[in-house]
Amino acid sequence: MFATGKLDESSLVPVFGRRSFVDDICFGGEDFDSCLATLDRLLTRFVQCWISISFTKSIFCQPKVDFLSHEISPEGIKADSKKLAAITELSFPTSKRGLQPFLGALDYYSRFIQDFAVYGAVLYQLKEEDFGPRSDLSVVQSAFEALQTKVAKAPILKHFDRTKEVHVMLFANEWALSTTLMQEHEGKQHPVRFLGRVLKESEMNYHPAEKEVLALLLLLKTYYMHLAGKTLHVYTRFSTLEWAHKSKSLFGRSVQFAVLLSPWHLKVQRVKEQDVIFAQLLQSSITNFVDLEESLAPLAPPNKGSPTIRMDPAMLYARLPRDY
Repeated sequence: MFATGKLDESSLVPVFGRRSFVDDICFGGEDFDSCLATLDRLLTRFVQCWISISFTKSIFCQPKVDFLSHEISPEGIKADSKKLAAITELSFPTSKRGLQPFLGALDYYSRFIQDFAVYGAVLYQLKEEDFGPRSDLSVVQSAFEALQTKVAKAPILKHFDRTKEVHVMLFANEWALSTTLMQEHEGKQHPVRFLGRVLKESEMNYHPAEKEVLALLLLLKTYYMHLAGKTLHVYTRFSTLEWAHKSKSLFGRSVQFAVLLSPWHLKVQRVKEQDVIFAQLLQSSITNFVDLEESLAPLAPPNKGSPTIRMDPAMLYARLPRDY
């Protein structure tokens, strides 16, 4: 284990099956005995790695704890209510510098906001000159107020349960993509994590179905430690994902998508926009496809180019006989 007088970290298995902050560690268990067992493994690791801790600053066996501006309880993870209240009380800024504290706070709590990147894209594109006296910031202000409303209604995120099935809902539009990781509790799909990002300029020309594949790949990369080896039930509006995952006759970007998805076991279900049964399965804090698409229409950021649906080059040419 010791190659040069120091501990070889590559040989260590994570105590919690995940990474933790060096000076802020939080863990729990289903009962008191499991908490003690985890604590024993953790203290043993500290001894192995020569890490000292302050027991006077440590808290043990609590039903609820405040951790890194989050409230952790058996029900799930909740954002700090005081911090959220401060965000909702902010007035619309008059400069780029005045907007930065708002965006910084939202970045920290983005996991609680469904389609955060979709709503926030127009805010991130702003420049200082956009705050001029003749500038029309109506779309920006609408996005600002929409995010404040979402912050005020931030749901409690359920703890990831390795014994439960994993469900994933994908969404993408012209300028951003998002993923909702869900698990079933009391007959409803509850959110475990919201995730998303703004599309790169080159990705804006992708077909909406291809953008949803990008949304899935983002989740698989971010949540790899939790999702590896599990069956994922994926809900999408298009059939492209299932085709790319199973088809043996692929072309274009589909080949790359198929390679990246090949290690994963996916059960893809195409959901129609008027699927009432699917909407009823969602917990109230999750917005379905139709309502989300309609609510985002007024919040589109200005286009840098002219995004269009890109057709594969192989489809633009006909195969002619040699004697033509």
